[in-house]
Amino acid sequence: MGQRIDVNNLNIYYGSFLAVEDVNINIDANKVTAFIGPSGCGKSTVLRTLDRMHEIVPGAHCTGEVLLEGVNLYAPDVDPVAVRRDVGMVFQRPNPFPTMSIRENVLAGVRLNNKKISKSDADDLVEWALRGANLWNEVKDRLDNPGVGLSGGQQQRLCIARAVAVHPSVLLMDEPCSALDPISTLAVEDLINELKKDYTIVIVTHNMQQAARIADYTAFFNLKAVGQPGHLEYFADTTTMFNNPQNEEAERYVSGRFG
Repeated sequence: MGQRIDVNNLNIYYGSFLAVEDVNINIDANKVTAFIGPSGCGKSTVLRTLDRMHEIVPGAHCTGEVLLEGVNLYAPDVDPVAVRRDVGMVFQRPNPFPTMSIRENVLAGVRLNNKKISKSDADDLVEWALRGANLWNEVKDRLDNPGVGLSGGQQQRLCIARAVAVHPSVLLMDEPCSALDPISTLAVEDLINELKKDYTIVIVTHNMQQAARIADYTAFFNLKAVGQPGHLEYFADTTTMFNNPQNEEAERYVSGRFG
């Protein structure tokens, strides 16, 4: 099942530069929460703090709390690798491992976590993950072919299968459809709708219609001026955000008058 995330007083830095200031947000379990807002306002940066990927950048760090079901992911005794097992990430560009078959791509995360797994368990897991990513019927007869031989939309669903194979409780998606054609985008959106039964999903998107179609809640990030830190301007359920936002900047953004 998905798990809830509570972000408290989160400040995110690149070296001494404060990139995002004082984010407080509660992300419900088994819902889709979309992050929207103009370029450079920190949406992806916030997303990357939720699985401690932000700190991979040299000098990058953050202060505040990110609680997964009440456990602070930034507590001193927490292993970042374990965090990334619980919180999966799907990136903007589909990135199957180029030297690996479809099957090995699905199992990559499991193998990385040093899990010994029998062939029959591996076969079951591959089928389960590919079915979960709505890809099984398209690839079941060519599991030993390279993952990079698939179409862009199939590759993105393969990356989703790879992410769910380690049984995370949260899936983060950074503009997962921006490199895809409309039909593939629809397939991934349908999939996200299915997946929220089992996972908490946070998605960064530049596509207003996409947020309106798939998100239960929408967070609007903004920045006061170039060079200023980004901040969470307004958070609401998606219907309110798009039909009756109680925030002037958000209203201008979703109606297309800026950004």
